[in-house]
Amino acid sequence: MNIAVNPSTIEAGHKPQGVPGPVRPDRPAHVIRDDAEAIRVAHELAAQFRQDASLRDRDSRRPLAELDAFSQSGLWSINVPRAFGGPEVSYRTLAQVIAIISAADPSIGQIAQNHLGIVAAIRTVSDPDQQALLFGEILRGTRFGNAFSEKGTKRAADFDTRFTDHGDHVIVRGRKFYATGALLAHLVPIVALDEQGRAWYAIAERDAPGLTVIDDWSAFGQRGTASGTVIIDDVRVEKTHLVPAWKGYEKPRSDGAIFQIIQAAVDAGIARAALDDTIAFVREKARPWIDSGQERASDDPYTIQAIGDLTIRLHAAEALLDRAGLAIDAAVAAPDEASVAAAQLAVAESKVLTTEVAIDAANKLFELAGTRSTLAEHNLDRHWRNARTHTLHDPVRWKYAIVGNHALNGVNPPYHAWS
Repeated sequence: MNIAVNPSTIEAGHKPQGVPGPVRPDRPAHVIRDDAEAIRVAHELAAQFRQDASLRDRDSRRPLAELDAFSQSGLWSINVPRAFGGPEVSYRTLAQVIAIISAADPSIGQIAQNHLGIVAAIRTVSDPDQQALLFGEILRGTRFGNAFSEKGTKRAADFDTRFTDHGDHVIVRGRKFYATGALLAHLVPIVALDEQGRAWYAIAERDAPGLTVIDDWSAFGQRGTASGTVIIDDVRVEKTHLVPAWKGYEKPRSDGAIFQIIQAAVDAGIARAALDDTIAFVREKARPWIDSGQERASDDPYTIQAIGDLTIRLHAAEALLDRAGLAIDAAVAAPDEASVAAAQLAVAESKVLTTEVAIDAANKLFELAGTRSTLAEHNLDRHWRNARTHTLHDPVRWKYAIVGNHALNGVNPPYHAWS
């Protein structure tokens, strides 16, 4: 499905032209039974998604059919608690699922990120009635998008979007960007502030009056995420769908670490795809350098060394991703200052390595595969574009700072969605 909107429609003096939302599924989604099934289903879907991933990137196609298959597979409800009918797989498994999907198409892996983070937040901050309502929708196959971040505010955590209380509902007004998943969602959680400046998730219907989703994402990477603009013009949201996000950060909770580990898993997937394509190209298409004395590029000793280095670093990044997932599992089971800090630190370490190996693997691809690998017909530059774009979410220099400050001074990481 190729959805496009002329960017001129959102210039001054023009009425913004939104894109209609997708149809809700006509049958309930599958419910995953356990961790092993989650991994198996992820591999099956990845095999499908990989086939046309390059074409979707090249043509900026939106992956509606792929998202329908993804959410109907049950993988979008894998962290719904068992008490509400969900599989409640480990966060180690959840991170592996996202890495597997992202190795096939990182845009699809990223689109699921905010949905799964919202599921975790509902578990943390919602009362039982709201949990039963929203988890029930998720188990039926409803997809949450995201209208969180804003352009033009002083810091990422500053929001101009606000709501006013009208008894049984609220009215939300604002403007969002980087709205990954909103275009193809069924419900759109909007981060909005109340009169006290506290952040809530106001979960609106995708086609609610006043909610306009603009397909104006023009970044050179992660093209399939359609992470463009959402305009919120007096959108009504029932109180049943108003989630107190601020409660997830008023005391030690793992919400931020959960949002972050999914980002790290996307980068691990990008790194895996870049390395796999490097190996395939060197084996099948690259020529040995004239001074190597080799018949095959894959026998070049310097190429062998470089592939070995990338393989080791990718395995280290994947191991830290697993370790971070286990730390989150411990923090979810018994949240306190020590367990949550341990999860945040483990995720920060994972984020550093997955970021660095994704960028390095995408860079090395061309060095090792040679000039022919830059031809448009191969579209291998998508790995670098995806890695460079996605790893900008959270500055890795601050992950080093978090880990170092804790090691040196015993300072725990702050509580927010980027930590």
